[in-house]
Amino acid sequence: MSRTIISTPSAPAAIGTYSQAVRVGDTVYLSGQIGLDPATMEMVEGFEAQTERVFSNLKAVAEASGGSLADAVKLTIYLTDLGNFAKVNEIMARYFAEPYPARAAVGVKELPKGALVEADAILVCG
Repeated sequence: MSRTIISTPSAPAAIGTYSQAVRVGDTVYLSGQIGLDPATMEMVEGFEAQTERVFSNLKAVAEASGGSLADAVKLTIYLTDLGNFAKVNEIMARYFAEPYPARAAVGVKELPKGALVEADAILVCG
């Protein structure tokens, strides 16, 4: 199967040696998104704003792939403070509906650009 690279200006440009997403058949692998505003490439302030931006960025990339967050089957969330777990659940509920994707939440020491939260996803479209 061939790979299709997904890119959209509605999400932050890749800041390293990776693509925003890669589609192989009906499966789309979305790279991790942090709370960067795609227009300014600056980090938004605060945990809640960063989390909203993370899911908004993932949504933009999912839509650029021809899918949506409703197609997500796996989500991984990285948190620098696991004390924010309940807030992530609250914000995530604004972007995902039941049946929810499988998910892992991982506590990490730090994230790129001083981000407080990052998430990546796998979609199955079609």
